[in-house]
Amino acid sequence: MVDATIQLQLVRQYRAALAMLKQAIETCPEELWLDAKPRNKYWHIAYHALFYAHFYVQASDKDFVPWAKHQQDANFLGARPGAPKEPQAVIEPYSREDLLEYAEFCRNEVSAKVPLDNLDGPSGFYWLPFDRLELHLYNLRHLAHHTGQLADRLRNATGKGVGWVLQG
Repeated sequence: MVDATIQLQLVRQYRAALAMLKQAIETCPEELWLDAKPRNKYWHIAYHALFYAHFYVQASDKDFVPWAKHQQDANFLGARPGAPKEPQAVIEPYSREDLLEYAEFCRNEVSAKVPLDNLDGPSGFYWLPFDRLELHLYNLRHLAHHTGQLADRLRNATGKGVGWVLQG
């Protein structure tokens, strides 16, 4: 299959996955958004998922420029890798509007970056020993994993689900 066809399919699947995460963000009631009972708060999981969707569509970790509203270490759901004993950063909760803005930013990054990608090239991230195509599959799987977590929390708390998006 030609790279351009695969790139288009990847863009559509990223957009679909981001649209499902957007639904989970939009539908979440305020009390669930800020609920402190779960180890990882709803808004924090949403931010984490968006951060890594944004991060891994870059050509490499060196090419990554954080979103303008990024807070130091907000991308981590636990201790910073390599520093498990250091105290975790205090992170102010992101608002729903902030994360919807970030979701749109990520959608635009996907549309700009993925069509230019050399899918046979190295991942660009030394800790991920595979090519760019597998990196995108890995990234989509990560995005879907966390969207599923949020959808499950949302359904358990409100009875509302996240609708399936075929392609974006």
